[in-house]
Amino acid sequence: MATHEANLIIARFKDMMSEVIVGNKSAIELTLVAFLTEGHVLIEDVPGVGKTLLARTFARCLGLDFRRIQFTPDLLPADITGINVFNQKTLEFEFKPGPVFCDILLADEINRATPRTQSSLLECMQERQVTMDGLTHRMSPHFTVLATQNPIELQGTFPLPEAQIDRFLLRIHLGYPEQEEEEEILARFEYGSEIALQQPLITREEVADLKAQAKQVHLSRDIMSYISNICRTTRTLDAVDLGASPRATLSLALACKSYAFVKGRNFVLPDDVKALAVPALAHRLVLAQDASLRGRSADDIILQVLDDVAVPIGNPGREPT
Repeated sequence: MATHEANLIIARFKDMMSEVIVGNKSAIELTLVAFLTEGHVLIEDVPGVGKTLLARTFARCLGLDFRRIQFTPDLLPADITGINVFNQKTLEFEFKPGPVFCDILLADEINRATPRTQSSLLECMQERQVTMDGLTHRMSPHFTVLATQNPIELQGTFPLPEAQIDRFLLRIHLGYPEQEEEEEILARFEYGSEIALQQPLITREEVADLKAQAKQVHLSRDIMSYISNICRTTRTLDAVDLGASPRATLSLALACKSYAFVKGRNFVLPDDVKALAVPALAHRLVLAQDASLRGRSADDIILQVLDDVAVPIGNPGREPT
């Protein structure tokens, strides 16, 4: 697939998403970035702002298999990954795949399940496989988790463990629409039915080709150092008990390559790093108690770090010739 053709597909994808999702162009773009980077997204926002619609429309536009799991306190790991069932005819156990065997999985209100159930997703998200009774079952190479949680309501919820949070490439917020956008929502969904989408843009093979092209985007040494300095600085702040991990550093770098690709470039700029620093790093920080009591958020900390770390000068996107 040529670069020009890839750019046209990405532009058309954004247009198709916008036919259903009113506003939230940044959220659409970031979800695509995470998908191309083979990462997962944590959508943190209040109910009713379109989190489920975003996930379902995203899968439909790419022609991928979509599943949804409503996380509840009584949900078991086997309800997610699958279970071995004894077949009385063959006298052998057969594996019955769970809903994770899909392309796009919506983990709705993920923090309502117990930590034991949440942990069943760790191997799926990291390795894209399920191991049960010593046998490994491979999942879709396009497997992507779009998880939602309500940051306001705490009753009946379980905080996501740090290992789970670190598996999410990006954390995004949808927010409430502007007045004009809300009126547009009323006009589009006046009769209570979703807008009919056209046929999916591309085949599964072309989706894989897009991911491969995103990986080929150039990341200069200057940008690598810039990303590393940002992440290392988060580990030295008094306001932070646990800074960005090396996995976070690598995740930010790879996400910047996909972000540049979505923007139509084959090299990463410092502005790409600044655009992704908060959604890629803020949710991975553990703030000191004093900072939390003073009302400082992880987003504020990352913005402070961006102000403190020197930006590469000259033409940092390309290597000198």
